Amino acid sequence: MTFTAPVADQRFVLDHVVHLNELAATDRFAAATPDVIDAVLEGIAQFAEGEWAPLARTGDTVGAKWTPDGVVMPDGYPAAYRAYVEGGWGTIGVPEEFGGQGLPFVVQAAVLETLGTANMGFALAPILSVGAIEALQHHGTPEQQATYLPRLATGEWSGTMNLTEPQAGSDVGALRTTATPRGDGTFAIKGTKIYISFGDHDLTDNIVHLVLARTPGAPEGTKGISLFLVPKVRLDGTPNDVRVVSIEHKMGLHASPTCVLSFGDHDDCIGELIGPEFGGMRAMFTMMNNARLNVGLQGVQVAEGATQKAAAYARERIQGVRDGRPAAIVEHPDVRRMLLRMKAQTMAARALVYYACGMVDRAGLGDAKAKERLEIMTPLAKAHATDLGNEVASIGIQIHGGMGYVEETGAAQFFRDARITPIYEGTNGIQSADLVGRKLAMANGGTFADLIADMRGEARHPQLVRLIDACEAVGRRLQTVEADDRQAASYPFLTMLSVAACGWLMERQAGAAAGDAVKTTAAAFYLDQILPEAFGLEAAAHAPAAVLYALPADAF
Repeated sequence: MTFTAPVADQRFVLDHVVHLNELAATDRFAAATPDVIDAVLEGIAQFAEGEWAPLARTGDTVGAKWTPDGVVMPDGYPAAYRAYVEGGWGTIGVPEEFGGQGLPFVVQAAVLETLGTANMGFALAPILSVGAIEALQHHGTPEQQATYLPRLATGEWSGTMNLTEPQAGSDVGALRTTATPRGDGTFAIKGTKIYISFGDHDLTDNIVHLVLARTPGAPEGTKGISLFLVPKVRLDGTPNDVRVVSIEHKMGLHASPTCVLSFGDHDDCIGELIGPEFGGMRAMFTMMNNARLNVGLQGVQVAEGATQKAAAYARERIQGVRDGRPAAIVEHPDVRRMLLRMKAQTMAARALVYYACGMVDRAGLGDAKAKERLEIMTPLAKAHATDLGNEVASIGIQIHGGMGYVEETGAAQFFRDARITPIYEGTNGIQSADLVGRKLAMANGGTFADLIADMRGEARHPQLVRLIDACEAVGRRLQTVEADDRQAASYPFLTMLSVAACGWLMERQAGAAAGDAVKTTAAAFYLDQILPEAFGLEAAAHAPAAVLYALPADAF
């Protein structure tokens, strides 16, 4: 199967869900004219189809390799990455003052979608750099910005986020990495970080690590955490005592080296403070919030890729009889049901994530309502889009039948690659906890109420109206119950609300797609057949936490 970038679908969502024309009408995004956006989408499509997609299979079967001298990427990857840098694709969403093109974040998301659908593991490199750029834009000193942002923007250097430690996991407050003042404004960094995506590789001459650590005497927990800039190679060209100890042997994403990094083995690792001391959590969430949207985008990537592969196989695979003649399996009703579900869920996931990314741009323009909307949409986009990516990839294997379960078809790679996405950048359970623990209470419930009102104001399908009403009732109840009961209901509620939001955006797309049989049929399928499934979650969203504690721990 040959990957084809979904340019028309991306442009449709940018126009009719994001309303990109409204962003382009502002001074900040005046460069986002229709001809520029078309050139970006078509250009990255041509690049990804020709340069990155052909390497996806090698990335999976060969993968990144650890050596005593560092991580080595598979053949072809360094050259393809250089082509990415030379094409300026990393600069799309970076402000012009930092060496970028200043286009909207949501356009950058479309670029990353295309790259990631072509080669999901490879695309993690620029995704991680986006997080580093965000942190330095908002919290770096002018000197740090001038030194590092232009190189990070082009991709000449790559960036990482170093949060997790062996004993800490998702409990960031338990980290032990230390940062000791050296007397000249810099800090000696010492500690170990795990699960660092693209923590080492041979694609660039330098890697800019953003590292959470504690200064001497720092308060316990998250209040005592600071953020440090730690380059692999110092500006004078000398190594910075950062060592890759190993890379993980993973279920998927084999083209993305997930590293264990050791800082300061020889007490000679030097870092600079980013932002104020003890301001690490604030800076971390600057990285994390947009990174969570980019992980949601990975759900879109894998759904698009799996759908394309399954549809191509279904058209080619002859099995069974229809109307007295041998037929391709695409002719069979159950296969059509699965393909239509894949198409509808991919459309829904793209609309959900792009809508949230558009709120990043509107919030950046000073729109206070958009900033609040972004807060409540982020857990939905991260969690639900990655859940959908896994669902769609699984259906893709089913359509391939037994051939989907063997590696030679490549169908299994989508599922293996997708399975990490509900886990990293804050597990989907953490996203649902954030939704009910913090986002529902924003503006005394006003942020949630505004979302419900906007959805209800556009909704016409009776099932969608009914689901919005159910979400409103559950959401209001969860604002009044005990914390454990909120947590017990959090995941069912997040899924209910996400499906309602997707239904809202799918109905919006259907209204704009008159004459497009694919979009209108997929939207109708979503509203008629997928959306009603969310009503089955209502009982779980009402169940008290006591149900979950009816058994002792040793009974599981």
